[in-house]
Parts: sequence; C-alpha cells; structure tokens
Amino acid sequence: MASSLYVRMSAFQMNLVPLQEPLGFIKVLEWIAAIFSFATCGGFKGKTEILVSCNGTKNETVTATFGYPFRLNQASFQSPSSVCGVDWKRHVLIGDYSSSAQFYVTFAVFVFLYCIATLLLYVGYTNLYRDSRKLPMTDFVVTVVATFLWLVSTSAWAKALTDIKVATGPRIVQELLPCKQSPTACHFGSVTSMGSLNVSVIFGFLNMILWGGNAWFVYKETSLHSPSNTSGSHGQGGAAPPPGI
Repeated sequence: MASSLYVRMSAFQMNLVPLQEPLGFIKVLEWIAAIFSFATCGGFKGKTEILVSCNGTKNETVTATFGYPFRLNQASFQSPSSVCGVDWKRHVLIGDYSSSAQFYVTFAVFVFLYCIATLLLYVGYTNLYRDSRKLPMTDFVVTVVATFLWLVSTSAWAKALTDIKVATGPRIVQELLPCKQSPTACHFGSVTSMGSLNVSVIFGFLNMILWGGNAWFVYKETSLHSPSNTSGSHGQGGAAPPPGI
C-alpha cells in the first residue's frame, strides 16, 4: 500500500481544471489575500514627532521611529541635539503590541505556505486527492481551524492597532515626563499614516470570509458529504445502510 502511494505521488500530472472550480479558485484568492495580510503589516515603518519649546528654543522636532513588531517601549526619541537640556534617548513610547502583531503575521505566512502546498496537490495530484479519504478530510479540518484563527488573530491585531494609534498620537505629549516639567512645552507634531495597517485588518477579515466560504466546497470533497462506502456496497450487491448512518 505504501509503495502504491509512492508511485501515485511520483506521478505528477499538471491539471488546471481544479483552478476553474470554486475549490481551486478560492484557494488562489486565499493565497493572494495571505500575501497582502503579512506584507501590509510586517513591512510597516513609521514615526511620530513632537514639537518642543523652552527658553531659547522654539518648536524643535523630536522623533520616535517605530514599526513591526511594534515594541513601542523600545522606540526611543531622537533629536539633533539635546533639546531643552533633555536626553531624549532615555524616553520611549508606551506599550508592547508584538504578541498580537507577530501572531497575525506568523499565521498569515503559514497560511501562505499551506495554500501553495494545497494548490500543488489540487493541480498536480487531482486524482490522488479525490480518491483519498484522508486528504480531503484533513483539508476540511485545516480550513475550519484556519477560519477560526483568522477571526482570532485579526480581532487581536485590530485591537492592538487601535492601541498603537493612541500610543503614537497626541496622547504621548501627556505621557512624556519632560513635557510635564516647566519650562518645557510640548505639542504633538505628526504621525505616519497607518493606512497600510488598516488594509491589513481588512484583508484579515477578508481571509476569514474566504476560508469560511471555502469550507463548504472542501466539505463536498470529503466522505462526510459523499460516503464512498455507500457506492461500494451497492456495487457489491449489498444492502444500503439506513438513512442517517
């Protein structure tokens, strides 16, 4: 049996028909959506600026650079000189959102790799996939689990993104110790647009919808939808099992 499986696995035959069916076509969409998910989040770089004024100094810019994986508590402020006599490198942004960001990106990368593997199976080993009981069932279980994990990871990342926007926005002026001490006066300057991070959240929920919708088409390939033992018993002249079994 093992040798027979090895022979079938070695017989790679390109068949693009599954890509024209919902099962394969949606898998391609899932593959593309996964790329956008981890690329828009993992590739982000930004900065937030505040304007500092004191005796003899007016509106000097102090900048903190941040990005994936969003350990803001390690993003220190930088200035061309010691503005108002403050060592700004000792002051950092507030918050660590790396767990949510890394969970989201890591899961998206795994989904990307899984889509490549399943597309290879659909296209190169169509008969092996559809004649097997275990492969479609495994694919179905992974699809259901992935749908749930997309919901969990995207929701966590969306909440973290909301907190990141607050932590890098005007609120930082109220949190920085030098800005609370006279005669230093701080005003919020600007922060990099987080449009790409908003897109990552959108693609996360889009992935959840795609995987949830595709679960039905994967289910149709399993023995739960069309039990092979029913046709086998008819072919041998045996009695069909009672309905519901």
